[in-house]
Amino acid sequence: MLQKKICMLGGFAVGKTSLVRRFVQSIFSENYLTTVGVKIDKKSVAFPDKTVDLILWDLAGEDDIGSFRVSYVRGATGLVLVVDGTRPATLAVALTLRERAEAEFGAMPFVLLFNKSDLADRWAISDGEIDELKQRGWQIYLTSALSGEHVDDAFRQLASMVAK
Repeated sequence: MLQKKICMLGGFAVGKTSLVRRFVQSIFSENYLTTVGVKIDKKSVAFPDKTVDLILWDLAGEDDIGSFRVSYVRGATGLVLVVDGTRPATLAVALTLRERAEAEFGAMPFVLLFNKSDLADRWAISDGEIDELKQRGWQIYLTSALSGEHVDDAFRQLASMVAK
């Protein structure tokens, strides 16, 4: 059995904790809880030839990149970058956090989640911006922690990437 540390990175209130709860426990709660420091969860992902235990480090959201504790990323084998699709500024935050983590620890597999896809009427990131990122070969998902849309797909994709 493989154990892989995965860090959830993104701005404040983008839905990192809600995505982890949806993936690990198949639930969504309307109650907002701010993550202080780090919260760790675990979920096994089974493939035909192996099982991967994802150790999910849900890091506190940072809009102030300067306060990001890059040391939390030490030992990670993958990243889940989370963007709030209703707040375009959170894309720059997620990409900057990835750059900081990779500058310290080297390149690692990641998936980029544009969360809150259920809020289509408030969506503020263009298809063009998303397509531009897809053209880089990145694994991108439009997710909803509320409905569960594409949440399992995204985590399974990352599990397959880090299991190699």
